[in-house]
Amino acid sequence: MTHMRYGPTTVLHKLRRAAAVGLTGIALGIASAALPVDAQAKNTFVFANSSAYDTMDPHAVFDVGRVAYRINLYDGLMRWEDNPPVLNLWLAESYEISDDGKKYTFKLREGAKFHDGSEIEAADVVYSIERILALKKGASALFQDNIAAGSTKAIDKYTVEFNLSAPSAIFMATVPEIHVVNADLVKEHETDGDWGSAWLSSNDAGSGSFELKRFDPAKGFQADRFADHFMGWGDKYLDAIEFRTVVEINSRVLGLMKGDFHGSDGYMPQDQIIRLRKSDNVDVLEAESMRIFYAAIHNGRSPMNDINFRKALAYSFDYDGFINDILSGSVARNPGPLPNNIWGAPKDLEGYTYDLEKAKEYLGKMKEPPRKITIGALAGYGQTEQAAALMQNGLTKIGVESEIVSEPWPVVSGKMRDEQQMYDMLFLWKSTYYADPNNWVGEMYDGAKIGTRNNSWYQNPEVDTLLHEAQTTTDQAVREANYAKAATMVANDAAGVFIYNTKWFGPINKTATGFRFCPIGNGQEMRWVHFK
Repeated sequence: MTHMRYGPTTVLHKLRRAAAVGLTGIALGIASAALPVDAQAKNTFVFANSSAYDTMDPHAVFDVGRVAYRINLYDGLMRWEDNPPVLNLWLAESYEISDDGKKYTFKLREGAKFHDGSEIEAADVVYSIERILALKKGASALFQDNIAAGSTKAIDKYTVEFNLSAPSAIFMATVPEIHVVNADLVKEHETDGDWGSAWLSSNDAGSGSFELKRFDPAKGFQADRFADHFMGWGDKYLDAIEFRTVVEINSRVLGLMKGDFHGSDGYMPQDQIIRLRKSDNVDVLEAESMRIFYAAIHNGRSPMNDINFRKALAYSFDYDGFINDILSGSVARNPGPLPNNIWGAPKDLEGYTYDLEKAKEYLGKMKEPPRKITIGALAGYGQTEQAAALMQNGLTKIGVESEIVSEPWPVVSGKMRDEQQMYDMLFLWKSTYYADPNNWVGEMYDGAKIGTRNNSWYQNPEVDTLLHEAQTTTDQAVREANYAKAATMVANDAAGVFIYNTKWFGPINKTATGFRFCPIGNGQEMRWVHFK
């Protein structure tokens, strides 16, 4: 655990200075994660990742920090591609939806293979959704309220039928998250009813464009091209990929500039992007994204369960200083829980401003002074640490004590699902998992998802009613209006501190091309990439 404290009067100066000189330190595993000789001889793309890979199980986690192994080693019936995101057929060659909106029937491509050469069948899809529901991890929260265990059927070898308990406006958008595993292979490795979890955490049972070669949770993973992938390959492709854990920002940047890495995080601090633009080895690709940056507030715990304190928090953050001074205006102010560029985002939402007098005013409405609070940040993600420092600076000025705790993403991810361990507030991003407003305000603030996707322990019955109607109706006008109303209410309740919507700046080695960015997955799908 790393504790960082910053003085109240010189934070912006220190953060600017940190940006100018670059962060220093030693990257986790960078010295020991060198490729073996045989791997170095291959046409290998090395990606320096800011998060550690603690599992290879595609159903165990549901985040962008570790998305690379899911999207490269596994396939789904559908897949989101490009930007703006388009939902394309993938393992499925067609689908039908019943008139009542409750039955979805997918026809699989014939001849698609798993990495062990066995054919992908409807029974594998059925096993995969049953496994997701049984484990209650990863993407299970997307399906558990609408798909009952045992309700999905293999009609024949290549036809699978999902029977929803109620019509769902978002089901199709979430289908790509049903990563299909090789049922027979996983069953062979089941132990004491664990659905093969122990084995699959470090092994491969997929059909994706690449198949696992090596995995070390301290270093990352390597995977070789799967020549028999059903999508086929053009004349140019990668022989292998390596996603290497390199937590410290400066090490990732230096590795890119030296050519040791071919790609990395597209959301680095802007000072590091400037460094990379000057490098002879690196191109910086740019794309509009749908990734909001905010602080999750634990609404279920005192003093954050007092709306007056939450409003004091919201008025204590220097939005303009962060966006314009620290990030050089490279992002857009985003005052609510929906990205500005998604349909349903409220157009007239003003949000909060940096106003310490108003913060003090709301602080004065509390029945008793607040205790010292804990501000969480993500180790290796400089912007979260900078934002935490700026938040601490504002709180100090209104007389609220705070402590910053910076920890790696796997640790943070675990704490977010535990009501007792969750930080009082936590700076992080909400990424695009599917291109629907429910991805943000629905997943983040639906009371039914408390402890799974709702990591703020926020519940407002009126917001829940709006969200649940939007999740089931097929009337687009109703959905758009409901999401706008719900997002406005969440923002006005100061359920979180909402800061900006992101632009993606993806560093890639100049010898590589074919890179395709999609907000879902943040451009980490490697089947299109090759060296010039």
